Amino acid sequence: LEGDIGVIEALDDPELKRPPMFKVILLNDDYTPMEFVVGILTSYFNKTIDEADALTTEIHKNGKGIAGIYPLEIAETKLRQAIKLARKEEYPLSIKLESE
Repeated sequence: LEGDIGVIEALDDPELKRPPMFKVILLNDDYTPMEFVVGILTSYFNKTIDEADALTTEIHKNGKGIAGIYPLEIAETKLRQAIKLARKEEYPLSIKLESE
């Protein structure tokens, strides 16, 4: 088998790409209490009380606010958890996802 020498070429390292990210946006309404929104933000979006208070005020004043930015599966899970609790408590809280 002389002369049958194989050459192994190094493959380029595959470039790891960051997954597409999505904004979880809470929308203001006239019925969901601000305290409930603060609870959602601390429970599901890992905000401190101060961050949640500030964001809830922003949502109230501007009509919406970004609760967080996550890969799609995580964003969808957080949205579903928050909406499920809101419906259980009979609040019309609205949340949407937007591509970053």
